[in-house]
Amino acid sequence: MNILVIGSGGREHALAWKIAQSPHLKKLYAAPGNPGTQNLGENVDIDPSDVPALLEFAVKKKIDLTVVGPELPLTLGITDEFEKQELKIFGPRKNAAELEGSKVFAKEFMFRHKIPTGKFKIADSPEKAKPIIDAEEFGFPVVLKADGLAAGKGVIVCKDKQEAYDAVNTIMVEKKFKDAGKRIVIEEFLTGEEVSFIVVTDGVQILPFVTTMDHKALLEGDKGPNTGGMGAISPSPFINKDLFSEVMKEIVFSTIARMLEEGRKYKGVLYVGLMLTEEGPKVLEYNCRFGDPETQPQMLRLESDIVDIFLAALEGRLVEDSIQWNRKASGCVVLTSGGYPEKYEKGKKISGLEEFEQGSDVAIFHAGTKFEKDTYLTNGGRVLNVCASENTLAETMGKIYKAVNKINFEDMYYRKDIGVMKKEE
Repeated sequence: MNILVIGSGGREHALAWKIAQSPHLKKLYAAPGNPGTQNLGENVDIDPSDVPALLEFAVKKKIDLTVVGPELPLTLGITDEFEKQELKIFGPRKNAAELEGSKVFAKEFMFRHKIPTGKFKIADSPEKAKPIIDAEEFGFPVVLKADGLAAGKGVIVCKDKQEAYDAVNTIMVEKKFKDAGKRIVIEEFLTGEEVSFIVVTDGVQILPFVTTMDHKALLEGDKGPNTGGMGAISPSPFINKDLFSEVMKEIVFSTIARMLEEGRKYKGVLYVGLMLTEEGPKVLEYNCRFGDPETQPQMLRLESDIVDIFLAALEGRLVEDSIQWNRKASGCVVLTSGGYPEKYEKGKKISGLEEFEQGSDVAIFHAGTKFEKDTYLTNGGRVLNVCASENTLAETMGKIYKAVNKINFEDMYYRKDIGVMKKEE
């Protein structure tokens, strides 16, 4: 099969790495890809948001399967356009991808169908947001979310009224997240352990992936601003068998069934961001694609052919015993440019990657990198993902951090506590 992966981050490199192991594969393309995917196939210089160009390429190259990494092309309707040309593409249609494309839609959907989530109010102007904040209905801290896509950064936790006012100004007046800030969700701050629950579905049947835990905050101890993700581990230490069953029944099955009832058949990956509160699991957000960096440790544990899984979902024949995982612990530490998630410089020389390019038991997935004149350079906020999988989490993280110490670029930053469990206070 000729297979196209859309996207350029660590998630897409990890997916391409796993797809490259499939006996189904004839040729692999990545649009636009990165230096990591270039080593597995052929990169194509097409922006993930350029749906007409991607469609033209898929037709021209007789692409048998397209796998969409980022959310933007899904919310733009790439699946709808490919299906019109009878091209196989893995990812939800536009009306289903609205679960991620609009925080307002997602919260109102959960409210309609009694899917557990935090209390919330919607505001479509700064003037309407202020009285909600003044009423202190949810207390402080309080969470403000831009309605639309904001590259994982449109969520602001505010500890008092002034910070909430400032957040409204940032999102709705300064338009830091552009059109995503036309409406905001103001919601209660949930406390507990945060976990990522990811499944593949054909719109009716559901195949759960192994659990993961993402570390979103920039600073150690889960402090500081939210980022796209600073690291992840699998399995999540906070989900046992009973809780797994509860999440599947009360949240995942309910979401897929209700979407089907509303005429929004959801086919592809559903990522549910959960907070395990004292009252039980509650949904923080939905994503309509694989996690990043959760995909990276998941791919290290996946023993089944991922192309078979994609095809089963597209053809409506998912069954629970069709996927095999190893019992190891896996992890990922994200190396970022200094200044991320705000301003940062690009073009810094990366050293130390040579050791991991041949036969290493550490997987390095590229994210914000480029390759020029035989040299790897930084080219984004999240630069590299250093990943491993061993029998225990301690062994895994030890191996990862030993590898991290061999990699260097100017102003490199990473969290040193990925996989460390918080101590009880």
